[in-house]
Amino acid sequence: MDENSISREIIGAAIEVHRILGPGLLESAYQECLARELTLKKISFEREQPIPIEYKGLRLDCGYRADFLVEKLVVVELKSVEKLLPIHQAQVLTYLKLLNLKLGILLNFNVPMLKEGIRRLALNL
Repeated sequence: MDENSISREIIGAAIEVHRILGPGLLESAYQECLARELTLKKISFEREQPIPIEYKGLRLDCGYRADFLVEKLVVVELKSVEKLLPIHQAQVLTYLKLLNLKLGILLNFNVPMLKEGIRRLALNL
């Protein structure tokens, strides 16, 4: 699958989670349920994917982690906040840069309709 196909599957899985749970829960609940949906769809993913940072030959262990790395191609970052802010989008774009990937999905589950909380972010795609 390519990034766009994976993206459609991820968004479909997230919509199913939101349809069942609705808004207002902690991010960790949505993360568990999204992992279950991806598993049911037989989509490979890694949770809490470490984000390596290198600075002038020095590897830093700063503890940054992407919520999901799906099919080793798409970064997925979950939020459950009142409103997505530019810093949330910057976080995903930076993760893409550091992992040398092209597509990220930012999902805010704390919205009445999930389509209002979906941001697809591309870097050199």
